Amino acid sequence: MEELVNTQLDHTEGEQESPYSQPIGALEPSGLSLDKLHARPSRDEAEAAVRTLLRWAGDNPDREGLLDTPKRVVKAYEEYFQGYKQNVDELLGRVFSEVENYNDIVLVRDINFTSHCEHHVAPFLGKAHIAYYPSNGVIGLSKLARLVDVFAYRLQTQETMTAQIAQALVAHLKPRGVAVMLEAEHMCMSMRGIRKQGSMTVTVQFAGLFENNAEQQARFYTLLRGAR
Repeated sequence: MEELVNTQLDHTEGEQESPYSQPIGALEPSGLSLDKLHARPSRDEAEAAVRTLLRWAGDNPDREGLLDTPKRVVKAYEEYFQGYKQNVDELLGRVFSEVENYNDIVLVRDINFTSHCEHHVAPFLGKAHIAYYPSNGVIGLSKLARLVDVFAYRLQTQETMTAQIAQALVAHLKPRGVAVMLEAEHMCMSMRGIRKQGSMTVTVQFAGLFENNAEQQARFYTLLRGAR
């Protein structure tokens, strides 16, 4: 999983590089270049794909109730996956150093998020909890919530999203320590397959002072419980 996350974060956010991109000149067995294979379809092509899925599901996309559904679905996708267009460098670019030498933990808990599983494109939703020890300053508290959304509004796995949030904070804020926890219910497990409603998945990523330090990890968990 660590190798996967590192691969996804190798490029800078400012480049707007697709997570599916490959080195220029790489070829598929068909002989087509990968940049052409992964070129973004037009809106008309996207809407046509939705119509195809509606027909495959067994319905008639030409009936009154479904006539505008392809347009609505494509518009919804623009919202669901807006994170691909957002820039982490700009989001975390401003650090406030005038904090009267504050150097203890900063914790923001219960950040609501909704994302989509990359395996079934089914929603998973829950809460994020983020803590860090400042080094050269702090960032605005809302930026932590926005950072969660940057990665949530993409096709994701919860494990990858947890690591991406932590790594982004380490790279841009350079804190002395970072702790990230996500708790979420996955609709791909609740609505299909095994259909176990209410099951929660918890993922945690530690860095710096929190990593391999049971005392700091216990403090993080204690603050989460105590704040409730």
